Amino acid sequence: MAKQYWLMKSEPDAYAWDQLVKDGTGIWDGVRNHTAKLNMMAMKEGDEAFFYHSNIGKECVGIMEITEESFPDPTADKGSPWVVVRVAPVRALAHPVTLASIKADPKLADMDLIRQSRLSVGRVTPAEWKHILKKSEKPEG
Repeated sequence: MAKQYWLMKSEPDAYAWDQLVKDGTGIWDGVRNHTAKLNMMAMKEGDEAFFYHSNIGKECVGIMEITEESFPDPTADKGSPWVVVRVAPVRALAHPVTLASIKADPKLADMDLIRQSRLSVGRVTPAEWKHILKKSEKPEG
């Protein structure tokens, strides 16, 4: 199966990219949206995801790898449907890619991030992934 790509949001004052880098690995917990849950259940080991700082910054700041497929969320009530995946940092983006630049780019108009702005875990197509990586190679402005 081909590698899949994702975008996973975290509020940096709750859990930031730098914390994941410091920890070396972490579980993506606390997701309480059914679409986001289904996306996490579809993730496979080796898939990659953009780490997106939501609320503060509103930008893609790094790339992480899914290192363990979904299992029950230890922060949820026992027997609840919520799941987590284990992630590990791959690398920081050379330059963060802001929500404003994503919204302004017609090639990214169909991204889950734009179409379902409240979704905390969304799919990214291979073409969108490559385009965001290209945008991250040069500073915005």
